[in-house]
Amino acid sequence: MSPNNFDAGEMPEFDIQIITSGGHRIPAHSTVLASASSVLESILVRPQKKRSSEKTIRILGVPCDAVSVFVQFLSSFKVVVRPALLYGAECWPVKNAHVQKMHVAEMRMCTKEQMKKHGIHLLALSHVYLVPQLKQRCTKGLAEQLTIENAVDMLQLARLCDAPDLYLKCLKLISTNFKKVEKSEGWKFLLEHDPQLELEILQFMDEADSRKKRTRRHRREQNLYLQLSEAMDCIEHICTEGCTSVGPCGEEPCTKKLPCSTFKTCQGVQLLIRHFATCKRRVNGGCLRCKRMWQLLRLHSSICDQPDECRVPLCRQFKEKVQRKGDDGLWKSLVEKVVSARALCSLSLPKRKREEEPKMNLHHHQVRSFLTTQCH
Repeated sequence: MSPNNFDAGEMPEFDIQIITSGGHRIPAHSTVLASASSVLESILVRPQKKRSSEKTIRILGVPCDAVSVFVQFLSSFKVVVRPALLYGAECWPVKNAHVQKMHVAEMRMCTKEQMKKHGIHLLALSHVYLVPQLKQRCTKGLAEQLTIENAVDMLQLARLCDAPDLYLKCLKLISTNFKKVEKSEGWKFLLEHDPQLELEILQFMDEADSRKKRTRRHRREQNLYLQLSEAMDCIEHICTEGCTSVGPCGEEPCTKKLPCSTFKTCQGVQLLIRHFATCKRRVNGGCLRCKRMWQLLRLHSSICDQPDECRVPLCRQFKEKVQRKGDDGLWKSLVEKVVSARALCSLSLPKRKREEEPKMNLHHHQVRSFLTTQCH
């Protein structure tokens, strides 16, 4: 039978025998096998050493039932799934919805019971005979069966069969539950027979730990930058509009105002401003609270783009000083990161509630030490 007849949907007769371990024979169609696997196709076109009217392919070292499921998948996939779902594809383009339906049908070709019983052998067969659809199905099925006891064995299998998704999931499971994995028989066997894989696992765990530390450090820094950004808004709000105990720049505060509801830290900033205005030690640089206020005013000046109209004290003076002497690289880096944090915060603001945003606490020791470090 010609390939064209096969593509048209006609079923060829069994013309080849698959010989498995124990001498079992599974009838199959050579045309189907050749179209499903390039490896099987090369075996079929290769001249046989012994001339015989009967064509055979030996698949040994795997249980007969697993080979039967493998042949069943190849036959069903090529004879049923592809022709049914892609019928008429030459007349119109295949849409994503069709591809998704085809993917769902492919996933049903091996049942969960078959995958649970023969998944390991099917993954090996799909790797050896280059059947990517079955390999993908086996990778997902075996990933669902991962446990602490079989994680090391699955990892070795994934490495041998070049299944990166399964390999990565095994590594993550081992890394997360390493103390329990150490007690498994698979780990004990690994220590004695595969030191290279042991080294790969330990390196992955070390890199994962380093990534977690970098992520935590980055989140802490971003939180500080967001807090500083909110402090800038709070200072501008107080100096422009006035608030409970501090009026706009050059004006007296309104005594009838209720506590500020715009910024939860507004009261703390007002206390800091009032202290800065009356402190006698700040002239000699001996007051830490005044130093923090000085740094906040300098940071505002570095961010402000309207110094001529700005009502925040010393904004224009700081700008003129920067024009004469310039800023150091460390301070410029701080300004850029605060501006970046403010931009990211403004983009994500509609997606979350204001009360969920990080709030500025001027008495927080991390903020105090951070500002002091940037200043010096």
